Amino acid sequence: MKKAHLIGIVIIAIAIGVIMSTLSDSSTYADFSEAFANPGQEFHVVGKLNKSKESIYHPSENPNLFTFFMNDNKGEEKKVILHKSKPQDFERSEQIVLIGKADGSEFHATEILMKCPSKYNDGKGKLWGG
Repeated sequence: MKKAHLIGIVIIAIAIGVIMSTLSDSSTYADFSEAFANPGQEFHVVGKLNKSKESIYHPSENPNLFTFFMNDNKGEEKKVILHKSKPQDFERSEQIVLIGKADGSEFHATEILMKCPSKYNDGKGKLWGG
């Protein structure tokens, strides 16, 4: 076998190893029951803010601590602790995606993505008045 072939095989093996390690570290979409069944693993949990319960944010005490309750898509409710400041227009969000891990009876989020009502949507499913 030529040296070039051996080098090519080694490069391919390294590339496969990098891809596999990236895939094993990536988080997956889940509901709260799956996230709490695997407490050390990072998940994306999709749900809606429970507006009937209080959200707590005191920026003068800790600007990187925001606590609220969320129901996942299956209706299970959990207390969420976001280790960032409260997002703007948080209460207006239609859907929330949390990125984080289960810890005890709480979900500790490091990131939050929100789907807010579109300012271009008239509320009837039509865009741009058409």
